[in-house]
Amino acid sequence: MRETGDVVITGGGVLDGTGAPARRADVVVRGGMIRDIVPPGKTHEGPELDAAGLVVAPGFIDLHSHADFTVQHRPSADTAVHQGVTTLLGGNCGFSPFPVASADDLRAAAGFLASGVDFAWTDLDGYARAVESDPPAINMAAQVGHQALRTLAMGADARPATGDELATMRSQLAAAAEQGAFGFSTGLIYAPGSYASPEEVTALAAEAARHGLMYSTHLRDETGELLAAVDEAVGAARRSGARLEISHLKAMGPANHGTVHEALARVEAARAEGVDVAADVYPYTASSTTLTSRLPGWAMDGGTGRLLDRLMERSTRTRIAAGLRSRFGRDIDPGGVVVAELPAGPYSRFTGRSLAEIGDETGTDPAEAALELLAAHNATVAIVNHAMSSANVSAVLAHPLVSVASDGWTLAPSGDGRPHPRSFGTFARVLGRYVRQDGLLTLPEAVRKMTSLPAARLGLAGRGEIRPGLVADIAVFDPDTVIDNSDFADPWRLATGVRHVLVRGVPVLRDGTATGARPGRVLRRAG
Repeated sequence: MRETGDVVITGGGVLDGTGAPARRADVVVRGGMIRDIVPPGKTHEGPELDAAGLVVAPGFIDLHSHADFTVQHRPSADTAVHQGVTTLLGGNCGFSPFPVASADDLRAAAGFLASGVDFAWTDLDGYARAVESDPPAINMAAQVGHQALRTLAMGADARPATGDELATMRSQLAAAAEQGAFGFSTGLIYAPGSYASPEEVTALAAEAARHGLMYSTHLRDETGELLAAVDEAVGAARRSGARLEISHLKAMGPANHGTVHEALARVEAARAEGVDVAADVYPYTASSTTLTSRLPGWAMDGGTGRLLDRLMERSTRTRIAAGLRSRFGRDIDPGGVVVAELPAGPYSRFTGRSLAEIGDETGTDPAEAALELLAAHNATVAIVNHAMSSANVSAVLAHPLVSVASDGWTLAPSGDGRPHPRSFGTFARVLGRYVRQDGLLTLPEAVRKMTSLPAARLGLAGRGEIRPGLVADIAVFDPDTVIDNSDFADPWRLATGVRHVLVRGVPVLRDGTATGARPGRVLRRAG
């Protein structure tokens, strides 16, 4: 089959992405666009792609990804393509690879960035050129992150922004909007974004709203103060007029399980008042983040370099350990905080082990074990945190205002470490486990949560439905076999059951095998 963006997908059951039932039809693709949807068996010209017994759906849109930091080094995007994902939204949790004056400053402020990112750019335009110089298999869409804005304007200091610094952040946000960013994001548990006042966040959300951008937020608290954090986010949206997306809505820690029901009720109440708010979720009971995010906020004042200095000062280190220890049992179970990845160093052998296990093996307590890991590995330790309940996850996933999103990366099919399986299996897991096995969602509703709903939240025109005149980003899967295979013990396994994936009409997955085609691009927001 020539990679021309011309193909006829024959014999499948078409789910158009709106939540409507499936109908048997053939989908005619010409020049990378959906040209027609016709009764099955009608004579067509051009190559055919057999979808007999399969579901033909819009390509899945992942509203919450961090692939903007990995797609340069994994443009084949294997983990996404094998799930039927055709568009990834980056710039989440306040982290974006632009605007940037110094990659070292951005890396030091957050302790988050992949060391292989070259940062041969300063803005979204430069980033897009770099990505498209070796095009990915899938599409990327961009948000501008609060961490990047704040670091550029004022470094990593734990203080309020001055008027001039806030003006710089607003102007940089506006510049990103003019270059085609789709959103503005905050990660209010992460330094230096966590040092921002609600007033600073509201001012930036207002700038985003002025340009028609979505405002997405990793809430300031997902444990005992979850409801207050939801109120803060909704308040920012109400005052600014921004379209709000609450990222990966969840309640962390056994004492807080169940509060997601009230959080969802507050989202509903805000919508009834006219606030445009919704949420997204990944279908797992563990999160994944940086170990530094579990420390007292003041410990990261000035960035990771200052944290490492503090860990060398005995009295300050004792204070940090006490602050971390105070959260154990209430918000954090040290037995559920597992090391996912860390740079080479003296404790590399502890990958896949919990803080409690590491403490036992080293003859110390979990708080001191955490600080020793950070001190020995340049304050760059990724964790998986087992802290949610399955009932809560199901409640959020079932809500009609909630999209499916991975919070993952583009990764290779195999590698080192114990990354969260959400990068490998989020969308297939919803289809295989929550639709087919558990019956929590109908298939049309699950597909809506992966296609037209996230497209609407993002303001992504031309995608998210199977309809003539739209871009032919299409996923074809077997509803009887689609499943995630990745788990926490053995994450390096691709999803199966997605048969064909088209990006702009070009097959990037055919009969379950990657074609090597890379028709993806960095999408830009119109207007």
